Amino acid sequence: MQEMLPKPQPAGGLRKRRKVVILCARNDVEGVHGQHMHARVTYAALELPPMHAINEFVGTLNGILFSNFTVYALLITGVIFTVWSVFGQTRALTHGVAVVRGKYDDKNDPGAINHFQALSAALSATVGLGNIGGVAVAVALGGPGAILWMWVIGFVGMALKMTEVTQSMLYRNTDDPENPHGGPMFVVKKGLTESSALRVIAGITFAAVTLFLTFLAYRAFDNNWIALVPGIILALTFCGLAFVKGSALGTLIGSVFVVTLIISAITGGNMFQVWNVGDITFTYFQVPQVATGSILTVLVGLVIIGGIKRIGAVAGRIVPFMCIIYILAAAYVLLTNASEIPSGLALIVRSGLPDFLGGSAPDPTGAFLGGTFGYAAMWGIKRALFSSEAGQGSSPIAHSAARTDEPVREGIVAGLEPFIDTIVVCTLTALVILTSGAYKREAEASYASADEIRIVATEDGSAWTLESESLPRMTDDARRIRRTPEGASGWRDGETVFMIVEADVDPNTGRDLRRISGTVSRGEADKWMVQWGTLASEIKPFFRTGPDGQPDLGIYGDYAGASMTAYAFDRSAPGLGKIVVTIAAWLFALSTMISWSYYGEQGVYFLFGFLGDRKIKPLVLLYKFVYCLLIFLTGVAAMKIFPGGADNKIALIGTDEELDTWTTLGLGVMLVANIPIMLLFGSRAMKAYHAYIRRLKAGEMEPHDAPDLADVMEGHDVE
Repeated sequence: MQEMLPKPQPAGGLRKRRKVVILCARNDVEGVHGQHMHARVTYAALELPPMHAINEFVGTLNGILFSNFTVYALLITGVIFTVWSVFGQTRALTHGVAVVRGKYDDKNDPGAINHFQALSAALSATVGLGNIGGVAVAVALGGPGAILWMWVIGFVGMALKMTEVTQSMLYRNTDDPENPHGGPMFVVKKGLTESSALRVIAGITFAAVTLFLTFLAYRAFDNNWIALVPGIILALTFCGLAFVKGSALGTLIGSVFVVTLIISAITGGNMFQVWNVGDITFTYFQVPQVATGSILTVLVGLVIIGGIKRIGAVAGRIVPFMCIIYILAAAYVLLTNASEIPSGLALIVRSGLPDFLGGSAPDPTGAFLGGTFGYAAMWGIKRALFSSEAGQGSSPIAHSAARTDEPVREGIVAGLEPFIDTIVVCTLTALVILTSGAYKREAEASYASADEIRIVATEDGSAWTLESESLPRMTDDARRIRRTPEGASGWRDGETVFMIVEADVDPNTGRDLRRISGTVSRGEADKWMVQWGTLASEIKPFFRTGPDGQPDLGIYGDYAGASMTAYAFDRSAPGLGKIVVTIAAWLFALSTMISWSYYGEQGVYFLFGFLGDRKIKPLVLLYKFVYCLLIFLTGVAAMKIFPGGADNKIALIGTDEELDTWTTLGLGVMLVANIPIMLLFGSRAMKAYHAYIRRLKAGEMEPHDAPDLADVMEGHDVE
């Protein structure tokens, strides 16, 4: 019989640790992976560092916002507009390309930037570290099957992008033709003033959504009636304003969307980017994360001060350059591993399908712990939504600055985004990781015997940890991949490693394989040691059995996010990942942050536009300052300098799971706010779309010759 977790020891013999009251979850909210996400919250004093408590709370909110209902609603919405537009995705790949090439540009149309620059600005927000780091997280945690669901989201996302951008173009504010404003917030504010019936439907719809989320929150927070109060008040307000003429309801809904927009700008558009760049730069060059944050702060600040025209110009240069570099490097790796591509594609499809469709979950191998079909689907959907931003309502803000008098034309251009971002770039990253074997990599080193590594209970008896001797020498293959100099150990100070044990079944993966992670540091006499973390388990963990029938005492490098992709490149060509992925990560992050700063800026304009241009400019400047400050602070938060209990030092955001918690929050709140807006105004967008296609087929919009590509990229006026 497996040994049970020992009872906690008397408090008198323990070091004093800070106690914080957190909302600890046992959830009845259904998760997107088909299992209960266990988030019913009870109030309890747990001995956790404050940031862990905050992560627990944010995770509970994610269980409410990013539940099955949200994902199903988005998928159904995408299918509706795919059918309604008669597979309009094909128009994006044909007519959309011609528009981007400049064949329909007219310098007399209202707008600030041309179609190419608008697409580049939007792509600079989507083609980013989600394509490098996000895909790696999806494959590492969800398995190869996650990529199949990224493809699904990419395809229906093309229809979602076409629809939401068309809506925003129909309702954008062009009072200043050189500086138009648009996005879902302007759609509801202007659109609901046109129809009393639509205003009533919108009020009832948002009230119903609010009450549903309030009910989920009530259950999640242990049936605490306090959780009901804000939602009920907001729902009653929606209902009341539904019968009031004017723009009051639209302004309220738009303001709610703007709040979600700013949350997403801070988390996914800012924190995710800085953390990944800081992680990979530290991994390869030992540059402190705070230094990376400082440099990014200055670079982003210099660009965003110039507004959308400078952002469009910079994006128009960065996006093509960074895509070409990344695609060429990925192509080299895939050619090197060409024989593995067919099996890699087959693995994606097979492990992404449920059992009744012939699918099968991949077995745990090496560093990969395995997972269920639902877990793979959940990670694929989350990462694809985060990467492509389909249905979030963010891209319409960039496209609303496009110079055109045909709203549908820019909507068709927007349909190219998910194709480029998710179906092309994300697939390249996934195939690099799969064909190189990075996701199921072997151990970097192994302890010789169980005498050198022991599983023990923590001092207070609440969890399990490891006691180990100094780290053994890395394997020859690991040293080759890292290009370790002769005589050096290969380990890096501050890097994260893990060992795999069998313990309680993880409800997410459906398997009993778990990680115990630790941080590497250089000890006395030039020995490399590990400060191991803890694992909560009712039974005493034990090392899994390896292929040779002996305990697996392997030590695995914990390559998180972009570092995993870089490692995959290095497996095929040592040193390639260090150069290519680091450069790409910096460019992708920079382009994403400058675009998301603009999205948040437009939110500030919407909230305070009534003050007039003169008074709103200081507020916009303040927003830009805070946005840049958060870049720096995220670099600080990624450093392991904060007290973590006992004598440990931790990072406030130290793992890919913690990072995902925050980015999921931004994604979830925007989807909940924007999906109803797309459905409410979808008929108007589809009516305009089909009218445009009829005119296009009738030859009423003849293109002119394509201008020089350099002129298009620079945004020079063309006829």
